[in-house]
Amino acid sequence: MIEILRTNDLVLISAVESLLRAAGFDCFVADQHMAAVEGSLGFLPRRILVDKDDAVRARRLLTEAGLADELRDV
Repeated sequence: MIEILRTNDLVLISAVESLLRAAGFDCFVADQHMAAVEGSLGFLPRRILVDKDDAVRARRLLTEAGLADELRDV
């Protein structure tokens, strides 16, 4: 799996995860349980990972959804 997005914005994470799953992509939100370590301050970003073979199509989907500025550079 490779990272396509990293953010502290929980609403963005939810939206991206919903878009990806609705389009049939498997995705994983890494670091979502780090709140216990950081004290729920929200300073550690969460990462959205997709299968390496799906990365180009997933990035295209998110770009078409207007989220190109949120994507990590390849």
